[in-house]
Amino acid sequence: MRCILVVLLYSAVSSCTNDLRDVMALPKTKLSPNQVGDTVTMLYTDSAKLKIMVSANRMLIFTDNVSEPFTILPKGVFVTFFDETEKVSATLKANYGVRYENSKRMEVKYAVEVINAEGTKLETERLVWDELTKRIYTDAFVRITTATEIIMGKGMESNQDFSKYELKQVTGQIQLKNDE
Repeated sequence: MRCILVVLLYSAVSSCTNDLRDVMALPKTKLSPNQVGDTVTMLYTDSAKLKIMVSANRMLIFTDNVSEPFTILPKGVFVTFFDETEKVSATLKANYGVRYENSKRMEVKYAVEVINAEGTKLETERLVWDELTKRIYTDAFVRITTATEIIMGKGMESNQDFSKYELKQVTGQIQLKNDE
């Protein structure tokens, strides 16, 4: 009986070896950030003029083992857009964001709010900002509040300073002031 137990124990121990090539061939499913930053502010300029300021409480930058480098802003993001005279033309804030480096696109979600220079406010749960075309858009429900009305709809596209926008499907409109 002892001989059988020793043989079984030996075969169990000897079969637990791993070839290093087999281990290295295992899929790498967990990505780790290359850089981590807390309380980060980035400034984007053009011809020495301030154009955009991005602030985030936490920033995780991923560049290795990805098809396109990206940055995750897991604790919120605040973007300030500036006009040609470096005055604030709009702000964008959200509870979460992801920015894709090569395509120059940022996707934000959860309590997204855009306010333009006139005070018009856009609220939605998901928004894409295309830095190359300088457009913002969504296919989600939106609520736009102006000085005189609230407009609700599904889907919206605008320039990045939110001064000219188009709703894809208006689902409701409420007048706040009488224009008499």
